[in-house]
Amino acid sequence: MSGRLANKTALITGGNSGIGLATARLFVAEGARVIVTGRNQARLQSAAKELGPNAFAVIADATDSEATEAAIKTGVDRFGKLDIVFANAGIAGNTPLGGTTLGAFEQVIRTNITAVFFTVQAAVAHMSDGGSIILNGSVISVLGNPGYSAYAASKAGVRAMARVMASELSPRGIRVNVVAPGGARTPIWNSRAPTAEAFAVLDKMVSRSTPLGKMADADHVAKTVLFLASDDSAHVQSAEIFVDGGATGSPAGAPIYRS
Repeated sequence: MSGRLANKTALITGGNSGIGLATARLFVAEGARVIVTGRNQARLQSAAKELGPNAFAVIADATDSEATEAAIKTGVDRFGKLDIVFANAGIAGNTPLGGTTLGAFEQVIRTNITAVFFTVQAAVAHMSDGGSIILNGSVISVLGNPGYSAYAASKAGVRAMARVMASELSPRGIRVNVVAPGGARTPIWNSRAPTAEAFAVLDKMVSRSTPLGKMADADHVAKTVLFLASDDSAHVQSAEIFVDGGATGSPAGAPIYRS
């Protein structure tokens, strides 16, 4: 088996759609065996069928730490020790001041921070030394988008947590890094833009506020995750890579500001 991830085993949470599925496709193409988890049985089965014999799909809600531990153990029993973990599963959630319940706020934190921590905790017991962990962050952690306090806090928490994990796992040579997508064409927008027409409006808005003038595709993010998972990034530790077309680093270059 050849490829940048030949003879490696990877775990991808939320691997049945969007960025997770795009990354799973790329990992398999690069020679990895991939364990994907998700909550939707039908989408998991579809993903497993598409990915082929080097993928193994296990149903598990990321917020259920016992189910996550069991899924990881089942996957490891099938494919062997883990070399790569992509903690990708997460939710958006609109939590505006004055209009948010405690339950809605805590669900975002539980899914995007607590579940990520316990996914990594369960996985590291089965990881080879010298492995790679990638956490999924977001540009929202720095942009101050109205209505997204819980989501922004959770993704800033992911950045902070990754740095602590990197310190703890460096003695084992395990790297922990963050990929932080900007606006990307994935199902995370379904609630905000449920129709093709609504998504076209959203796409135009995001594109006008992105210096490179377009939304990302899931593959743009997946290829960055591949870099962080592979030996190409062997000396990259506790980094956060924004895949956002310049939205955080050079926002004044966006088309909306051009004469």
